[in-house]
Parts: sequence; C-alpha cells; structure tokens
Amino acid sequence: MRTLSAEDDRADAPDLPARVDRALMDFLDSKASVFTDPPALARVFRGIRDFVLSGGKRLRPLFCYQGWRGAGGTDDEEGVVVAAASLELFHAFALIHDDIMDGATMRRGRPSLHRVLGQPLGILSGDLCLTWSQEMLDTCRLPVQRIREAQSVRHQMHTELMTGQALDLLEETANGSLSEALTIVRYKTGKYTVERPLQIGAVLAGGKPAVLRAYTDFGIPLGEAFQLRDDLLGAFGDPTVTGKSIMDDLREGKSTVLIAVARREATSEQADRIRALYGKPDLDEREAETLREVITDTGAPAVVEQMIAQRTERALTALDGAPIADDVRVQLGALAGAATARVA
Repeated sequence: MRTLSAEDDRADAPDLPARVDRALMDFLDSKASVFTDPPALARVFRGIRDFVLSGGKRLRPLFCYQGWRGAGGTDDEEGVVVAAASLELFHAFALIHDDIMDGATMRRGRPSLHRVLGQPLGILSGDLCLTWSQEMLDTCRLPVQRIREAQSVRHQMHTELMTGQALDLLEETANGSLSEALTIVRYKTGKYTVERPLQIGAVLAGGKPAVLRAYTDFGIPLGEAFQLRDDLLGAFGDPTVTGKSIMDDLREGKSTVLIAVARREATSEQADRIRALYGKPDLDEREAETLREVITDTGAPAVVEQMIAQRTERALTALDGAPIADDVRVQLGALAGAATARVA
C-alpha cells in the first residue's frame, strides 16, 4: 500500500491559494459599501470577512481548479479561480450553520462566528455566504452554458450537504450504526469536499462524461477518508493545531464512525462507560480523558486509521486510471495526501 504525506509534494501551483484569496478579497470588498449605513452593520461584515479570509485549507477551491485542469482547462483563466473561490464561501456557509446547530465554541482557533455576532446574526451571516457563493459562480465570466451546468452540480452538492446534515441531527441522540455513520460521512462532508468541487471544475472546462465518472471514483472514497480523519482529530487532535475544541464532539454525542466502531468493538463494561459519558453535555476534562481512553482501548482509532488508508488507496487506484493529464494526476495525488495525512 502506498503512503502519502501532506508534505510530499506541493498540492497546488505555488500561487493558486493566493489567487483564490485575492478573488475572495475582491468579491468581499465589492460588498463592503452595503454594510456602512447604519455603522453597526460594519461589525457584521467584518465578522464575515474575517471568518472567510482567516484560516482554512482551501481544499475545495483547489480540487475545483484541478478538476478544471484535468478536463482540459488552462492555467491562465482567472474565471475558474473566481468559480473555485465561490466554493470557499459555500464552505463558510456550511461551517457557520454547522457550528450553530452543534453549539460549537471554536473554529479556526477563534470563537465561532455565532459567538461573536450572536446566533440570529450568525444565521444571517451563513445565509449571506451561501448567496454570495452563488453570485460568485454566476459572475465568473466563463461561458454561460457551462456556468449553468456547473450550477446544476452545485445544486446537487447543496442538496447532498443538507441531507447529510439532517441525518447527522437525526442520529445525534441515537446509538447510530456504522453503516448509518458512514452514510452521514458521505453526504455531509465527503461529496462536497472532493467529488462535487472536481466535477464543477470539470463541467466549467467542458469535461467529458468519462472525466466526471473518474472524479466520482476518486472523490467519494477520498472525501470519506477526509471526514474520517476529521473524526479522529475531533476527539484526539491538538486544539492549538486544529483550531477546534476536542470537547465539543464528545459533549454533543455526534454519530461519528469512530464512536460507531467503538460501540461495536466494546466489551459490556466499555459500552456502559461510553453510554454514560458520550453525549454528556457537562462532560469535564477528566471525564473526557477517561472516555478517550475507553475509545482507544476498544481499538476503534486503529480501525478508523485502517479505513482511512483503504479509502485513500481506493481513491489513488481510481486516479491512476483517470483520463487526465499526468501533471494533474500528480497534483491530485498530492491533494489526497493533504486531505488525509493531516493534523488540522
């Protein structure tokens, strides 16, 4: 089995993240004048702008751009950079609303936006990011018919994300099975992290159906591996590196694959401890450490690591056979490492 490291290769052209950030800054700056009267609105705009531009891995724009390149798009087209950057606004919408629903306290090393602005303004901020994401894609100055086709993929992505989020909320207080947890992984995060961004880039470049199918074969297992890594980091990561609390998931009782495996593998005594502590709203640090020890003793983290490796291998095998140029294949392989072999 081949191994990947986030540092093995550059996962993008050297200036691509900067180009994405510039597109975001230009778009957001074009909206600033709307938030000057009354002056109190400026605080809302600053909160949104800071949230979008401060931190984040930019994986979705990078996958979108490489999806474009793999379908024959050129490096010198700034319109696709704008289209790719629109996915970062879509991601901001998803994060802002997810933090509200989960009651998350931290994001990207700072208080969650709804804690800064209050929940009602947090909801409105997420809605604005969603609207602006649509507007950025609509106005990216690529051929109108291709934008329309990309919007169709984007609508699928939106529906899938909402489906996954609904399943997550429905399963939050249930002892979800492994198959149910994996379904949530696929729809809530997996598809909108890799597969759909790749396909949006591809249809903007006029990509053929074979390329879109290859992106599905590569994107679905890789997107699942990405979220499985997130599950591990949510319980065992370093908050100073991840920028997120490692208490929130444990207190919320989220239906993660990690916990589903732990429940499946637990002894009766371990199962009782998990049942007593997981999802306890006032879980303290000592109890959290006990819970992590129990989860580790079940062998669940090792099982999830194996699941990540298997899915990454499946994605790379699909990538090997994808009808795309070799330089794009290299870039997508490096992005696979950045998505799965990470500490944040």
